[in-house]
Amino acid sequence: MRRFLLLCACVLSIQAARIPMVYAATRYVTDSIEVTLRTGESSRYRIIRMLPSGTPLEVISVDETTEYARVRTEDGTVGYVLERELQDEPAARARVVELEKRLVELQGEPDSLAARLAALQTSYDRLDADYQTLEGEKVRLEQELATIRHASTNILDITGDRERLRIQVSELTRERADLEQANRDLGNRTNQRWFMIGAGVILVGVLIGLFLPHLSFRRRRGSWGSL
Repeated sequence: MRRFLLLCACVLSIQAARIPMVYAATRYVTDSIEVTLRTGESSRYRIIRMLPSGTPLEVISVDETTEYARVRTEDGTVGYVLERELQDEPAARARVVELEKRLVELQGEPDSLAARLAALQTSYDRLDADYQTLEGEKVRLEQELATIRHASTNILDITGDRERLRIQVSELTRERADLEQANRDLGNRTNQRWFMIGAGVILVGVLIGLFLPHLSFRRRRGSWGSL
């Protein structure tokens, strides 16, 4: 029984050693040689393509027994390469090219920064001019507002004066009407007075006319009696 268990353990360890290890990292072809991408885990399999130094490959799995790695290229092609022909960093040549590109970018940055600074200065000058324009417009609007307020005050004063004058005119019109009525009443009373005076004069004249003959007749008779 013990031998059977040991035999099972050995078989399982052998099978485990043959199970490929799964990866999810990106590795690169070394910069010393070109690597063959094959359809299987042996030199007997057909070559799919030659991978130049620095080619990035996605490692899908690694078989520790055959020492082949199952990889995927950037265009999606899947194949097998020797795991020892891969490295964790890009090839030195690719890194040099990248560093040279970065150096060119850094050398061009002062000019780029100067251009950006000039653009920012232009933008600042434009904003400052707009600010000055808006400040002048603000002063003008404040002056117009002050003028409108002053005019509004004058309008209120004129409206008040007009209302007072209207009231005064109304009062004077009423007083004039009262005076005209009083004048008419006075004229009527004067006419009545002159009418009464005239009537009195006429009445006195009538009375004199009536009594004067009698007075004259009596004088004559008196004078006759004395004769």
